[in-house]
Amino acid sequence: MVASSQLTPGMTITIGSKLYRVDSCVKVAVPKSSPFIKTKLRDLESSQLVEKNFKPNQEVEEVHLEEHRLEFLYPEGKQYLFLDIDTLEQVLVTGSIIGSKMNYLKEGIEVKASFYGSTIFSVQLPQFLELMVVNIIARSENARGANSATRAAELETGATIDVPPFIEVGDIIKVDPESEEYIQRV
Repeated sequence: MVASSQLTPGMTITIGSKLYRVDSCVKVAVPKSSPFIKTKLRDLESSQLVEKNFKPNQEVEEVHLEEHRLEFLYPEGKQYLFLDIDTLEQVLVTGSIIGSKMNYLKEGIEVKASFYGSTIFSVQLPQFLELMVVNIIARSENARGANSATRAAELETGATIDVPPFIEVGDIIKVDPESEEYIQRV
């Protein structure tokens, strides 16, 4: 347990049976009234942002999430099968937790997963991935927002990103999956 005045962004807390990550917290002093701690909390299951106020010394239960290294094996329906590298156990992760990161998953990619007990709350891809270009997508001349300095390329994972004109099918490129941007040819 920690006092609400000790909350800092990035902490994980539990309220009732739900887990929240603290996005922001500010001490608010109101004239002729008692101060309070105003927080913005992100629900780890639904990713919804909620605002909650606490009394300055109200006790809040802090939770420590465990990080595991997982290796992606293959999609299984609407879920994704991973191998826990440390325990060698297979782990199923739902599509709602993977989200748009599924566009960058290929066999053998290692990710970091945050667990609370046996429940996974988030999956983090590596900062950069090396992926092969499997198709160059032609753009029409008058396509809205088309940039002549780049062209669209489909990657082996199914993701589509903008690449420089010298990139060809079969090239291996380094991609930032967070910003979905081309970094360099490998």
